[in-house]
Amino acid sequence: MATLKIKDLHVEVEGKEILKGVTTNISEGETVALLGPNGHGKSTLLNVIMGHPRYKITSGSIYLDDLDITEMTTDERAKAGLFLALQNPAEVPGVINSDFLRAAVNATRDEKISTYKFYKMLDNATKELKMPFDLATRSLNEGFSGGEKKRNEILQLLLLEPKIAMLDEIDSGLDVDAIQIVADVIKKEEEKGRGFLVISHYARLFDLIKPTRAIVMINGRIVLDGDTSLIKRIDQTGYEFIKTELGIEIEKEQADMNTVSIGTCAVKETIK
Repeated sequence: MATLKIKDLHVEVEGKEILKGVTTNISEGETVALLGPNGHGKSTLLNVIMGHPRYKITSGSIYLDDLDITEMTTDERAKAGLFLALQNPAEVPGVINSDFLRAAVNATRDEKISTYKFYKMLDNATKELKMPFDLATRSLNEGFSGGEKKRNEILQLLLLEPKIAMLDEIDSGLDVDAIQIVADVIKKEEEKGRGFLVISHYARLFDLIKPTRAIVMINGRIVLDGDTSLIKRIDQTGYEFIKTELGIEIEKEQADMNTVSIGTCAVKETIK
């Protein structure tokens, strides 16, 4: 069983420290909800784990089991068993989606997959996600709706079969039916032993995928690590209790932070 181990991770961007000593573990077979106000380092953490070159690790380490991946390139981390579904997938004109997906699959395998086997996998995966197969023949994400882009990220997950998958607001841009479809796929992958680290501002997604654990990030640090009652509490009361009970001043605090919950974020986004 693979375990992603993050120890005392400090990260900066353009000379500004964003992560200030993050330590946590995520193992295959568990689904961890990553919570926290916007701008406090959640997406940064996922990008750093995946090896985004924009972020500079100043100290600390990232291990996948006994393999030190701290200095590995993104493609090396993917081959080792990590995956990141992006919050805002890029459009890549001229690159056919199926060609990209097949190249990604081959890049993570020692032997190239046959054309027949790949298209069989692709057909099964698109059916599971209830995606039109013709999306595979179009340029990568070009002209895709927000929901199609997010399903295409989960399509990559199904084809790549990572040990640990990180999902950055995979549910934003999805309607209720699409969230249910994506959640069902995630649940099936959980049952196979896939590990997940999930960012979301939507209580509905967490209700559907039922995380095994929740961690809260404030000011670039993990301040709470506990059971899923944390999700319910934050959904009902917001993050104000972090200040009152833990004595932690919340940087970049929004004026209405004590009234903003996971659920109300979802409602506001839906109204928009």
